[in-house]
Amino acid sequence: MALLMQTYQYFLEHMDRFVEELRVHLALSLCALVISLLVCIPIGIWCAKHKGIATSIMNTMNAIRVIPSLAILILMLPLIGTGFQPALIALTILACPPVLINTFLGFRGIDPALIESAEGMGMSKRTVWTRIELPLAMPVMLAGVKTSSIEVIASASLAAFIGGGGLGTFIINGLGMNKFHVLLVGAIPIALLTIVSEVVFSGVESLMTRHVK
Repeated sequence: MALLMQTYQYFLEHMDRFVEELRVHLALSLCALVISLLVCIPIGIWCAKHKGIATSIMNTMNAIRVIPSLAILILMLPLIGTGFQPALIALTILACPPVLINTFLGFRGIDPALIESAEGMGMSKRTVWTRIELPLAMPVMLAGVKTSSIEVIASASLAAFIGGGGLGTFIINGLGMNKFHVLLVGAIPIALLTIVSEVVFSGVESLMTRHVK
């Protein structure tokens, strides 16, 4: 209880800094997620339609997934230095595999007979895509987006190691000064953000699955 009181007191005394680091953390996470969606969803759909190149791309994505988050962040240092931009690039790389792989699996798992039947009924390719393919693939895609969002929010705490800012700054400072109440000012909000992200995307995923059924 005393530790939580110290954490709350430190939070009140450094409210302005907390708000700024929270803003940076959210900006890093949201930008990385949006960029990964814009890049990986089209690539995932394209891979589902072109089996030849899909294997190589999926293997590459799976290889990226096993690289530790901190290792990717550190690799950005000699390439483009420190700060917000290197952290954003590293987090975007981390966000891409779940989105791309699940988009590929979502569209790849659609029964070709459904598409053939729809086209046989006179539906245009555009209508088939919007009315059949996209709704069927959406639940799997959302599962990938949910995984990506959780990984990015958690990994954004490491951005502070390369000067990217964010709530991880409090964690690093707390560890450096051996003051756990400072560490908790960063750790607790990060945990809450990941839980909120999980709940929101799980709710959307549940709604989409119910709609498809």
